[in-house]
Amino acid sequence: MSRSSARTLVIAGLSVLALAACTSNTPKAEENAGNPPANQAAVKNDEPGKKVKIGFSAPAADHGWMGAITKATQAEAKKYSDVELVVAEGTNDVNQQISQVETFINQKVDAIVLLPYDGAALTPVATKAMEAGITVVNVDREFDSPFAARTTVLGDNHGMGVSAGTYVCQQLKGKKDAVVAEIAGIDSLPLTQDRSKGFKEALADCGLKVSNRVAAEFTVESGEKAAANLLQAAPKIDAIWNHDDDQGVGVMAAIKNSGRKEFFVVGGAGSANVMRDIKSGNSLLKATVIYPSTQGADGIRLARLLVQKKALGDLVEVEVPRTVQLYAPVVTKDNVDQYLPTAFES
Repeated sequence: MSRSSARTLVIAGLSVLALAACTSNTPKAEENAGNPPANQAAVKNDEPGKKVKIGFSAPAADHGWMGAITKATQAEAKKYSDVELVVAEGTNDVNQQISQVETFINQKVDAIVLLPYDGAALTPVATKAMEAGITVVNVDREFDSPFAARTTVLGDNHGMGVSAGTYVCQQLKGKKDAVVAEIAGIDSLPLTQDRSKGFKEALADCGLKVSNRVAAEFTVESGEKAAANLLQAAPKIDAIWNHDDDQGVGVMAAIKNSGRKEFFVVGGAGSANVMRDIKSGNSLLKATVIYPSTQGADGIRLARLLVQKKALGDLVEVEVPRTVQLYAPVVTKDNVDQYLPTAFES
């Protein structure tokens, strides 16, 4: 097993542990007599408890993944009779989002689940909410201060790159002269830099490197343009990793127009249309790496537990963790049915 693969498995194990189901199995009747067994969870977290009013704010749903974040968050809140969710209109205006959080503070909500358009810019108002006694759960884009949130839910951008690179290595089976290409997202963003770093490290572990790299802007149009430039510059390619399945719609259009079929493609984020292509077996798309669109929904669950002073039922620790980082699994034809139900539409 390579060092990158080992790191990935460790991250997977920790993530599964942290996000395991909150409710415990019902013990047998005879076990309930006297003291409960040591491994019995202390609470049944899904049972209704104290009413929790949660404010939710996120950027505008101008991207399939972002739209799925808000949709999943609202759907999760509806599962709980003790949760009242107040949803602010999605916005890419930092000042407007700050105003939304100010409104939540004035409304005296119990908790705020916040996916900031800009983590640094939203840090002061999130800190203000915490100082007002409101539980803040930070989602996806981190604040600058540990005092701005009680708990942070993150995807794993570096892990995405590691997972994608590990899969490419496995498929190319040590072909040392393989040409690996990369279509990144916006290069100025730390998330893109983290993805590229993980990809490079995983490839290096099996003796490969990124031979050709272009950057897009997480849009269909930019993906098509970047892919067209890549295909023109590289007459031979064995594998392509595209960071984002939304821009991947344009990437695949450019590939189709080129008529080239000598390589396979790995996607990123985990859209439903990519998964359907993978499942069909008739596409150059052979895999995609998940960047979970359930982070807001996880934020709702954690906010509810925090306000009700409960913990994650499958952890021994009596408090909700400070940070929960979700795993970045590779979806292939073999496991696609497991991930399709939570996939987002590009």
